Order: sequence, then structure tokens, then C-alpha cells
Amino acid sequence: MFSFLNKEQEIMAPVTGKTLDIKDVPDEVFSSKMVGDGIAIDPSGDTFVAPADGILKMLFATNHAYALELKKGVEILVHIGLDTVGLNGEGFTALKKQGDIVKKGEAIIKIDPEFIKSKGISLISPVIFTEPSSLK
Repeated sequence: MFSFLNKEQEIMAPVTGKTLDIKDVPDEVFSSKMVGDGIAIDPSGDTFVAPADGILKMLFATNHAYALELKKGVEILVHIGLDTVGLNGEGFTALKKQGDIVKKGEAIIKIDPEFIKSKGISLISPVIFTEPSSLK
């Protein structure tokens, strides 16, 4: 049914900005790789996109994070900012819904970076591979 999951995929950054080593994220849950391995991005843009073709497997109710399922069980979690769940969705606008099939580069969430920063919250955004054993 989802034959696109069997094709090779290239992964792009979900937002423009400066990349950081996951170990440098000022949140132990991410820096210690409890959730999985990956990178982080300090965004300069306001639109988060699909880093690859896939299924929007999870979109948090507060729109601060989303997960894509790619081929062979690879999952990517994009967590926008640190401690952003406490904003209860304020400053985040979902452009897609859970279950949507998305193409690489397709916009998923738009943020209001100035609002988020005004609350003293870091925009550093971990991008995590939650199933790294399936990566080549």
C-alpha cells in the first residue's frame, strides 16, 4: 500500500539554521541520547518541514513536536525548541495533520520565534532518529 517506504530516501534539515551536536543540547533527555541519536538545529527560519518523504506518524497536540515514519521503520522525531510543551501550542501552527503522507520539504509546522523567545524558551530543536538500528 505504501510502496514509497521501500525506496531510498535522502534526509534534509527540517528547518534552516545552525546545526549542533546532540551532546551540546542543554537538555539532558536529548544530550544523553535517551530518546535516540541525532543532531540539533538552532533555527533561523520559522517553518519546519518534512526532512524526507514519509507518513506524519505523530503530531503532538501542542504542535511542538512531530514524528515521521520513513522506509524500513526509520522514524525521525523533530522537537521544536526545549521545554516548549509548556506553551500549550501558543506560537505553533500545524499545517498538516497526523496521518498525512508528506513529501520532503513540505511544510508541517510554522512557529512564531519572537513569541517563543519572549517566554525565555530556547529554540534549539533536536532532530532524533528514534530507530537508529535500521539506518545504513
